[in-house]
Amino acid sequence: MAGFLVNASLIALLALIAILALRLHRLFAVVMLSGAFSLVAAAQFVVLDAVDVAFTEAAVGAGISTVLALATLSLLPAQEKPHSISLVPAFLATLTGLLLAVAVSDLPVFGDPKAPIHNHVAPEYIIGSEQAIGVPNIVTSVLASYRSFDTFGETLVVFTAVLAVLLIIGGYTRTPQKPKKAKRKTKGSQNA
Repeated sequence: MAGFLVNASLIALLALIAILALRLHRLFAVVMLSGAFSLVAAAQFVVLDAVDVAFTEAAVGAGISTVLALATLSLLPAQEKPHSISLVPAFLATLTGLLLAVAVSDLPVFGDPKAPIHNHVAPEYIIGSEQAIGVPNIVTSVLASYRSFDTFGETLVVFTAVLAVLLIIGGYTRTPQKPKKAKRKTKGSQNA
């Protein structure tokens, strides 16, 4: 019961942050709420025992993405331009949400020992990973071999984000501005 309350609280907080981000027109507040959303999502992943995904979400979503967005905001006006809500994207987002809700209802119960993941995939990793890969640590064999492309992709995303942050902070993305010339005072302006 306590696990359900924690999950429900985190999901409610995610929904609240998303609604607030949609309602606000101050871009700085939207960026801060986006970082908060990623942080709460990382906490949700920890609760679901997906610590590697939580770490990536916290580092990329709450950390680097927020810094990149803030650096981008320094080049934009503070207020968002007013615009009307387009019906087609709103309809597609609602339809996608409904389809995801239907798909989630078809999933096995969380923690069910008879779920396919516990009967087919997990035993193969636990029993056969040392023989197939030659690495005694199951986590290392999964990350380095079975999910090597996924791990490589995550590493590339983090590297690219760090590189972009360094380029923005270093000022390499801005066009150089010419210094303004100081106005000279004439003799007539000194007497006035």
